[in-house]
Order: sequence, then C-alpha cells, then structure tokens
Amino acid sequence: MEVLKECSAYLSNYEVLNILQSIKANKKQKMKQNQLASITYQTIRYLENTSCKIQSPEKIKDFLRAMEPFKLTKCEILTLLNVCPKTPLEIQLIVEDSEDRLTDEEVDSLLQVVANYLNENEQDG
Repeated sequence: MEVLKECSAYLSNYEVLNILQSIKANKKQKMKQNQLASITYQTIRYLENTSCKIQSPEKIKDFLRAMEPFKLTKCEILTLLNVCPKTPLEIQLIVEDSEDRLTDEEVDSLLQVVANYLNENEQDG
C-alpha cells in the first residue's frame, strides 16, 4: 500500500501498522535512511502493543456501521477506534461536547459498541 496524496485521509492505527509491516517485509524496497528504518521499527513495536493488533478490516467495518446512530464526527470515530475507551470519562475526553450531545444511556451504548467490536479479549470476534 502506498500513500498517494499526503493528508487526503486519516489512517487508523490498524492501517498504519499494516503499511509499516508491509514496508518492513518488502525486501525489494530499500530503506535509504537508517532513521526511517528506526522509526518504522519503533512504530511497529508500539502499535503491536495496542488494540489495533487484533483489529481486522471486517471488525472495523462492523464497528463503523454500529457507530452510525451516534452521529459522531469522522475524527471522533477514528479516535474511538484507535483508543478503544473503556470508561465514560474517556468518551467525554474524545467526543466534543459529549455532555450535550450524548445521554448517559448513549455513552453506555457507545462503550458497549467499542467493547463488542474492538475488545482485546474477543480475539476471534
């Protein structure tokens, strides 16, 4: 996968991990700078210790469909996908004006959606 237009779209941690792993695995592609190799290695190590390691395109698609009723911005949804919040406080920090835009029940539902689709304990989901 190659980035064609810089800043034309936001990438999830899962997508970044896949891109960097393919760069690392591609023996034909020579890394001209040691710094790039170091950044790639360190970023992969970091992302492999986050919830994106168990995500898949199917889980992400299902998660995005489940997020539609909440009427959140694309950036808020991406942050939810990357952070996988587990508490109402985390939702409040991610969703702008969440106390005005979401009821307590909606926050609970939102946390349930995150747990159902992105929970680290559901490896086979």
